[in-house]
Amino acid sequence: NTLFFPGLTAMEKKLAEYKCNTNEAIQLKLVRFPEDLEDDNTTFNPEYSHQVFGDDEVAFGYKGLKILLYYIAGNLSTLFRIEYTSKVNEKFDCVEADDVESKIREIIPPGFCTNTDDFISLLEKEVNFRPFGMLLHTYSIHNVEAGEDITYQIYKADMTCPGFREYHERLQTFLMWFIETASFIDVDDERWNYFLVFEKYNKDGATLFATVGYMTVYNYYVYPDKTRPRVSQMLILPPFQGEGHGAQLLETVHRYYMSSPTVLDITAEDPSENYVKLRDFVLVKLCQDLLCFSPVKLMQGFSQEMVTEAQQKLKINKQHTRRVYEILRLRATNMSDAEQSRSYRLDIKRRLIGPYKKKQRELAKMRRCLRPEEMTNQLNQIDLNLQREQLEESFQQLVSDYRRVLERLAQA
Repeated sequence: NTLFFPGLTAMEKKLAEYKCNTNEAIQLKLVRFPEDLEDDNTTFNPEYSHQVFGDDEVAFGYKGLKILLYYIAGNLSTLFRIEYTSKVNEKFDCVEADDVESKIREIIPPGFCTNTDDFISLLEKEVNFRPFGMLLHTYSIHNVEAGEDITYQIYKADMTCPGFREYHERLQTFLMWFIETASFIDVDDERWNYFLVFEKYNKDGATLFATVGYMTVYNYYVYPDKTRPRVSQMLILPPFQGEGHGAQLLETVHRYYMSSPTVLDITAEDPSENYVKLRDFVLVKLCQDLLCFSPVKLMQGFSQEMVTEAQQKLKINKQHTRRVYEILRLRATNMSDAEQSRSYRLDIKRRLIGPYKKKQRELAKMRRCLRPEEMTNQLNQIDLNLQREQLEESFQQLVSDYRRVLERLAQA
């Protein structure tokens, strides 16, 4: 190629300089005070941008690209601006820069500001913003930096709250940047519930509210007269992560549904690893005082009594109750006692081996209808030693996850 097009590699090199990583280019802010606009400490970046910019998360055609998405902390009014030091098609005729603006416009609702002055004048009206819906829970967390306790509130909202529909459109844009497989929901379906977390803060002697995070829950119908709420999306915004808000939110949502006689139990759609850890902590915290989980009963093994009591009192399903039992039994077990430790190990492995046993039953069925040589191929895939290794590995991983839950519980 170089023979015929000697300029190509130089051109390619030049073009490569016009590629920007969109996770770095996108700069997000939650703004409370005008000075936040100039403060780099208030900026955070997406974890993902592939849903908007493709799998390689690259925007082509710009040098020094900045995609500014600034939100007023409470009602999330938006400033959207694009800045760059140079753009490719100003210099070359043959290539075109990506249309970054229209890609962002596809996910953010219309009505955003494009200049700082308009945004700052909206910021002055933020004092009128109030959370939507019904207050469910208030809690406070000690903030070391501020040297004081900060108050947070959790509300349940729905689309009948004035202004909530528009607010939710702005809020859900964050999903694209922080949940790998995010999608926007159909807000006209009335079976959605929305739970929102806000921080109360002071500005010039007035109390204002900042958005911290939220959760959407879909109420599935269960014949004949029950519902099964399913957690769909949950996001604590990055500036607030690691402070315990997720646990407060999930526990509040559980308590909200616990009081409803028509709710069967609560599930989650395609939960992430982090969500499972969070749920383990919250459910163990809720269950640890139930009589069916007393140390004596834990040592007798998993029982129907546990399933029934956890479902009736706390709306927890059987599968999650089993995990709660395993975590609480670990706490009640002296793992340096050979007999207790062996008994615990067998109990967990019996559950873990379920899927392997199922595979073996399927093989037995195949054995009846396959020719011998085909069968040998199938059998070779399941090596018993490998199975033992995988089982031991799964067990060790579970125990270390469970220990982390118990550590967090001890600190709570």
